[in-house]
Amino acid sequence: MNLHRNNVLVAEVAAEHGVAIDVRRFQQGTRTAADAARAIGCDVGAIVKSIVLMSDAGPLLVLTSGANRADYGKVSAAAAVADVRRADASQARDATGFAIGGTPPWGHPRRLPTLCDTDLMSYDKVWAAAGTPDSVFAVSPHDLLRISQARLADVAADA
Repeated sequence: MNLHRNNVLVAEVAAEHGVAIDVRRFQQGTRTAADAARAIGCDVGAIVKSIVLMSDAGPLLVLTSGANRADYGKVSAAAAVADVRRADASQARDATGFAIGGTPPWGHPRRLPTLCDTDLMSYDKVWAAAGTPDSVFAVSPHDLLRISQARLADVAADA
């Protein structure tokens, strides 16, 4: 399967930061964390969900473990913003340049304030969307934080 231009962009941004990523595409799709974990053969917690949220200060990106849901109250406190809510498909695309289900942690037209779920740090490698709903790449949690310029935060909803 050939790489989509979005996959190339995501790989180029990683390379600019000294990280070579191997974009993998899956015909069955990787739109949800469960779909991605099944296709890859990894724990759902090792999947990075890139969630675009809106706030009184504009859009922000939250990178959560596939096993977790984002707690909007925790996000609001960690990002020092109010009125946190999920972006609709149009808002997400406007903010990131990517469709929901394929939003990568970097490669957006402008830098978004980004928070990263602390639970992702417990994995040796995590898997994130590579710009399309059928593509992913593996990266160390350290490089995920560094390249996305995310701030580590407790953003997971309590079970």
